Amino acid sequence: MAATLELDEACAEAVELARAAAVRRAGVLEVGEHRGVQADDVRVATHLFDCVHPGYPGWQWSVTVARASRARVVTISEVTLVPGDGALLAPAWVPWSERIGPKDLTPGVLAPTIPDDVRLVPGHTGGELAADTDPVEASQLRAVVAELGLGRERVLSIEGRDEAAERWLAGSGGPDNAMTQQAPAQCQSCGFFVGINGALGRLFGVCTNELSPSDGAVVSLEHGCGGHSDVVEPSKGVDLSLPIWDTISVDEGLFD
Repeated sequence: MAATLELDEACAEAVELARAAAVRRAGVLEVGEHRGVQADDVRVATHLFDCVHPGYPGWQWSVTVARASRARVVTISEVTLVPGDGALLAPAWVPWSERIGPKDLTPGVLAPTIPDDVRLVPGHTGGELAADTDPVEASQLRAVVAELGLGRERVLSIEGRDEAAERWLAGSGGPDNAMTQQAPAQCQSCGFFVGINGALGRLFGVCTNELSPSDGAVVSLEHGCGGHSDVVEPSKGVDLSLPIWDTISVDEGLFD
């Protein structure tokens, strides 16, 4: 069991010395009532004073004093502002990788990828096309790419592709939303639908209809909107029935 530190009497009585040091350090932040003293070490103690500035509710001035062995004079060791119970604190710092979320990228904002990002693989592997390529052909291709210094350093991995597919299917361009439910037909039969290459092309394409809210965005084959190319313009005006010329009956009144 650890021994309890004994509060040095000279350090404990140095309240006014500690207050004066806090006042010099505080400036406009003002030093309030003395809240107590605690032993930090042998002949070392810390005095606490309220900070009465309205911008720092709950904060306290902490003044640490010390006395050398066999010395009678107490000296100031440290003065700092510390949070007390109920103090107003700034939010905890969050790393940029957790702070930036979807759609947060704006002009001037950078979001570098981490080295071991599971969504990416080295470019020489062929990415999502690697599984569709003959091993011998893929090996030759990687050799040529490495020799010429061509190709991208990293490409989309299978995990990255699957994450994107799930996100797009659950988004506004997916099949499960009010827009699709009220659409006359699906995107896969629309003339404004443009396919994309790769494995994602089996599920998605890009909308090119400027009147659609999905214009320029990725949409699933089973998505739909009111701008489908097969929607024809309704006829204008009122459809009148064709005139009927009666050549069978006779109006007897004409011969009276």
